[in-house]
This record gives sequence, C-alpha cells and structure tokens, in this order.
Amino acid sequence: MKSTDVYKDALARARANPAVIEALGSPIKDGFLMSGNTNVNGAAGESNLSIPIPGPKGQGTIYVSAQKSLGNWNYSGLVAELGPNP
Repeated sequence: MKSTDVYKDALARARANPAVIEALGSPIKDGFLMSGNTNVNGAAGESNLSIPIPGPKGQGTIYVSAQKSLGNWNYSGLVAELGPNP
C-alpha cells in the first residue's frame, strides 16, 4: 500500500502542512502499522487508509478516503489527527 498514489500524496501533504509540522516536529516519518485498503481497476478505484506519522515532538495519524474516477483521485476525506508523544 505504501507504493500507491494516495499513500504518497497524503504523506507529502502532511509533511508540507505547517500545522502538522508544528505539532509533530520535523522530520515527519511514515509509521509501520498502517491499515486500510486500496482497490484499483484500471481508471477506477477506491482507497481508505490509516497512516501513522511519528515526528520528534509527537505522533499522529492520517485518515484518507478517496475515489478514483477516469484516472484521477478525488478525496472525500483527508484528515490528520495529531497528538504529543506518549
């Protein structure tokens, strides 16, 4: 799943977001225990992912929900839940 366009785009957006950088610090990494699914059939598909994103100051999770139509991904949800390190 880490090789999908949705995963890469969601992670890139989180790494470029000033609020995420402020909360988690830099660098923001991609965690190991992601969950969800991505199904693509040609130019159509769907993806629902939960991506952990730890940083030096905290940790968070990106939640992504997207549909692929005519080869383009459209996000119905892209949210970062942020918190301090435990």
